[in-house]
Formats: sequence, structure tokens, C-alpha cells
Amino acid sequence: MSKKVSRRKFLVRGGLGTLGVLAVGTYVFRNPIRRSVLEMVETMAPTYMGSGTEVELWFELTKDNKVIFHSPKVEMGQGSFTSFAQMIADEMDVNINQVIVVGAATKTGIIDAMSTGGSLSVGGLWKPLREFSATMREMLKIEAAKKLGIDVANLSTKEGVVSGGGKTMAYAEIADGITKWEVPDTPELKPIKSYKFIGKPVKRIDLNAKVFGESIFGLDAEMPDMLYATVVRSSLVGAKFKSANITEAEKMPGVVKIVQMNDWVGVIAKTYPQALLAKQKLKVEWTSDKTWTEEDIRDLLKVGNGNKMITQSKGSFLENEDDAITMEFTSPLGAHAQIEPNGALAHYDKDGNVTVILSTQVIGVTQKQIAESLEIDKEKINVIPTYLGGGFGRRLNTVHAVQAVQMSKAVGKPVKYIFTRREEFQHDTFRPPTHHILKGKLNGEGMLDSLEHHYASGDVAINSVIMPDALHTILGSDVGAMRGGNIMYDKVPNRNVVQWHTTLPFATSWWRSLGLLANTFAIESFIDEMAMKAGKNPVDFRVGMLGDEGTSKRIKDVIQLAASKGNYKDKPENGIAMGFAASVDSNSPAAHVVEVSIVNNEIKVHKVTCAFDCGLVVNPDQVKAQCEGSIIMGISGSMHEKMTLKEGELYPTIYGPYDMALMKNSPKDIDVHFIQGADIPLPVGEPPMGPIAAAVANAVKRLIGKRLTDLPLKL
Repeated sequence: MSKKVSRRKFLVRGGLGTLGVLAVGTYVFRNPIRRSVLEMVETMAPTYMGSGTEVELWFELTKDNKVIFHSPKVEMGQGSFTSFAQMIADEMDVNINQVIVVGAATKTGIIDAMSTGGSLSVGGLWKPLREFSATMREMLKIEAAKKLGIDVANLSTKEGVVSGGGKTMAYAEIADGITKWEVPDTPELKPIKSYKFIGKPVKRIDLNAKVFGESIFGLDAEMPDMLYATVVRSSLVGAKFKSANITEAEKMPGVVKIVQMNDWVGVIAKTYPQALLAKQKLKVEWTSDKTWTEEDIRDLLKVGNGNKMITQSKGSFLENEDDAITMEFTSPLGAHAQIEPNGALAHYDKDGNVTVILSTQVIGVTQKQIAESLEIDKEKINVIPTYLGGGFGRRLNTVHAVQAVQMSKAVGKPVKYIFTRREEFQHDTFRPPTHHILKGKLNGEGMLDSLEHHYASGDVAINSVIMPDALHTILGSDVGAMRGGNIMYDKVPNRNVVQWHTTLPFATSWWRSLGLLANTFAIESFIDEMAMKAGKNPVDFRVGMLGDEGTSKRIKDVIQLAASKGNYKDKPENGIAMGFAASVDSNSPAAHVVEVSIVNNEIKVHKVTCAFDCGLVVNPDQVKAQCEGSIIMGISGSMHEKMTLKEGELYPTIYGPYDMALMKNSPKDIDVHFIQGADIPLPVGEPPMGPIAAAVANAVKRLIGKRLTDLPLKL
């Protein structure tokens, strides 16, 4: 289709527009309203807020009557492309096998300001994509009416064909030759009960291509006559580039050029092995003010250090703490450890146009960074996203794309720059370590009267590429570290939460579920301890602290469903104990019952029963798979994974020493149950991770009589 079409803008509802208005108010009215905004940020699920809101830019029709959708969200394994295809098929009246979904390159004009993350892909496009699809259907009917000579009111659509008056015309035939489309008002969307694909377990549309190795990931990308590159980095935390002697490296076989910039050195060669060998011959000098240790980081990152922000304040803070129960919890530094290491293929051509192919969650941000670094018009830069071999927040940082472009410009040819696995581990943007102090008091009826959560964290949203600095100034808090940090039990009269933020000497940032895993581990472990001290069943204890309206009602419902489906028992039987925990993240409540035993002095998780309310479920199979993946990743993150520092270097640097959950560590049974507590799709990919660490720790307490308070959980 021609892009020279009428430019009717479609209404994009909700999201950051609302947040922006409220955030300005918080700067004037300070803390009380600011805390209200923070609570809204924690539960909102914004819709699409990007550019390219003309329906014609989103769709192409092929000669064989298929629909190509240029998605502003990327596919990194979560299955969102399949859900998009289901929405399109239902509203455009085509079969699911007629829909092809591709990641939108920046040249299409479709760039999502929210990028891909936060479990917002399906929920964010739920209404806009259906509106665009329905509008495209009506646009086709209008053109068919002209070509067939039949009133549009007498036309109907089915499986990509317009029919009426005994005549038919395929969508592709209708679109042929049209250079200017008539765009009607957005039609009324179909009732959900009439959908053929939404709500059904449709198989993934990318399954066959991935099984047979046809899908292109970042590391698969190729261009004619391309060269290979690697970049030298210091393995010491906090080290700065001083100088480099490149004499020996320049003489190595296959070397085309050594590129020296202000803070890095790149080796460009004809093959990747040649680039790696030449890199070893570089003599680089670094300066460092300090050799950081694990103890240094722990001393730096403690409650009471750094910037303080009250993120929740209801009732009074504890004044007399003598009779309060106090506990401390910690979580370690964690790596993303995704299968596909980072890299980028870039071509800066003779006309100053730039093409970059890479695995990224931030297409628009990558384009902007390249434009600013090389001082060129961003319209000359085409960023083409591929499938991602794992994202989890790691692909939100793409400075390597800038470096690839700089090296391509230096040699005038396409350059493919690849991280080694060691570099991927040592130069990750890590999950920050955390420190928590919880305090609580029971009333005379054995229920919580006061609960406080003080927690310290490194950067998550702060200093990241996708969160505006002005928003941090206004909110005064790291909204990423805050995820799951506030207390969800609304019938506790006094509940207060304080965040302590410290920027660490190495990069920490977004990691799947952000602060949710660590915060829920601390809070739900403490809740369990208080239930035991009150002599109450932990399920009943939680239910008694939740109201009967809104989100509280939805949390209560998943707690009760999980306990029922998991047949929760508070006492161990035959060497197996059950643990219970719940959380709410981005307005999606989840609760888990785990069954745990001790085998050879190691914790063994046998079964997880998950109750989850993510609103309307577009694809039940895919949501179930996301729950399973989130739970297993949560088990890995809470029972195995840990980065540390040795002699100033981050360690481990390869799989194996970096302990991760294997198949033998995964539960044999994950039983997932849904509740539809809202009539729209809500976030899926991260919320089920919240309760798992606490649920396991709570089961272990019943087995060994000891409360484990540090992640990873070890006996």
C-alpha cells in the first residue's frame, strides 16, 4: 500500500498522557500526592503511546491475500505476535493463518514510546490494534463497494473476502491500484463473545519457523561484504580507559582497522575469530580508584543509606519498636544470562544512511542514541528488530548498536559486532542487590496492626534509557525498584514503606519483574512469620487483611483459589511441606502454593499451584506458558543465581559457575488456574514471578523450623 494516504489520527487512550498530568501536580503538591501517583504507576497498564497511529502504516496486503502487521512491539519469546494475530483475525475478518506479524522497523514510522517490556505488549495494544483492524476492514469494504458497484451497507466480510450481491472480491484484489484510501470513523468493535480466535488456545504463529531454524535472531543477521568486530572492555569494576598500544594488533591476520574512541577500542577484521585473536594483542591501560569487593557493595547498599523516599504512608509509623517484630532480608546481584549474547550489525553507507539490525526492546531509543552520537538526522537511520533470544530487560540497553555504527563508518562497510559470553556476564545491566527491614505489630485479635517495609536497592528505572529524568525528579523514587514494594493488605491500619536508593559502581537496571521478586520475598516471608506468631493459618491470615472491593477483592480471590486448588495444608506430611505467598504486580494478582522437600540437603520444589488474574485471557495456552516460564525463572533467580565480586571483577563469567535452575531443579507439575477479574487483558509475563521465592521459603520454614532470609535460598 502507498504510504501517501490521508493522515487521520486515531485516538490513543490513557497511558502516559494521564500520568504526565498527575506527575506535574505532584511536583507542586509534593509528597502526599506524589505517593498517590507512585501507587498508580505500580498498578497501571498503559495503552500504546507511540508514533505512526495511521491505520495504513500498520498493515500491508500481499498478492496471496495475506495481511502483514508491522508490530511496534518485538517478539522475545513471550508469544505476543500470536495474540496480535488473534486480534487482527477477529476484527479484520481473516483466518489466523492469513496473518503475518513482523517487528516494525523505524522506517515504517511506527515507534512505541513504551518500547517492549513491563508485560505491556498485549494489554497495551488490546484496544488500538482491534480498532485499527476493524477500521482497515471497513476501508476495504468502502473500496470494494466502488469496484463492485454495490452499496457498502450490503457488503459483508469473511476470511479475507468481501461479498455482496452475488459478487466476491479478495482483500488483495480490492487493494490493488489504490493509492489514496478513504478512512471512516472507527467502527464499533465486535462483542467478545462473537470472537473466533480471541480467548482460544491458538498455536504460536512463529512456531514452525523457529523449530526449523528459519527465524532470524540478532546473531543470524547478515549483509553482503560484512566485517566482524569486537570491543575491548576492562574487567575491573569502575575502571576507565587511559590508553592503548595497537601496534601488534594491527599486524594480526585479517585485521582491517583498529578504532580508538574516547573510552573504548574496537577491532575490525575479516572474520570473528581473527578479531578475537587480534584483541588479545592490544595493550590497553586502565585507571581505577578502587578495587571493589562484595563487602563494599553490601556496606554501600543498606537501609538508611542513599536517597530516601516514602512510597506508601497509611496511618502512623511505629513509634515504640520495643515490642515490634523486626526481620531483615537480602537478595544478591543477578545476571540476565539470556541465551543470545548482545550484538549488532550496522551499515553506514556512502550517502550517510544507516541500517542497523539487532535484537532490541527499544527500537526508537536505539535510533535516537545513534543519531545523537553520530550527529545525524534520525530519519536517516533504519533500526530493524529481529527475534530476541531472550530479553528480560537486557535488550533495553543498546550502546553496542552505536559502537557498531561508529565502526562501520570508520571502514565504510557493514560491521557485525558481537559480545563474547564473558563480556555478556561482566558487562550486563544487572538485577540490583537489595536489603530489606520489616517491622510489624499484632493487635489483641492476632491480626496486623502495623507493618513497615524499608528497602534499599540500586538503579532499576533510574539512569535507564527508557525512563525520562524529569519523571524521576518529580516522583523522587525508582519506580522499577518499587514494584511489589508497597503493602497490598489494605485492612492493616498502619502500613508504611520507605525506599532507599543508591547508584552502584556498575550498571544495574531492568530485570524481569524488576523489584517484584525481592520485595515480595521479603514482605510475604514476613507475613508468614507473623501468621505463625499469631497462631493462624497463613491463608486465613492474608484473607483477613484484605477488603472486599477493587484490587483487594481480586487479590483475595486468587489467594482463595490457589489455596483451594493446591489443597493447602499448614503442616508437613511425609517429608513434604507446603508454602504459600501472593502478590499483585501491574494490577495482575497472583498466588502460589508450592510443595517442597529436602533432598540431599538441598531444597526440592515438586509442584507449584498458581492462581492468576490477568483479566481477559487472549490465548490461554500462551498465558499458561508465560506463568510456567515466570515461575521457573523465579525459582532460578531465588534458589540458584548470584553474581559476586572477586578482586574487583564481576564473577562468574560463564554458564556453569553461574548457577541456574536446570530441568532437575524445576517442578514436575505447575498447575495454573485463571480468574477473569477485569474485562481487558492485563500484564502476564512478570506478575507470576512475585510469590515464588517467598512461597518456597515459607515451605522450608515448616520443614526445618528456620526462616531463610537471604536469596538465593540455601540450607
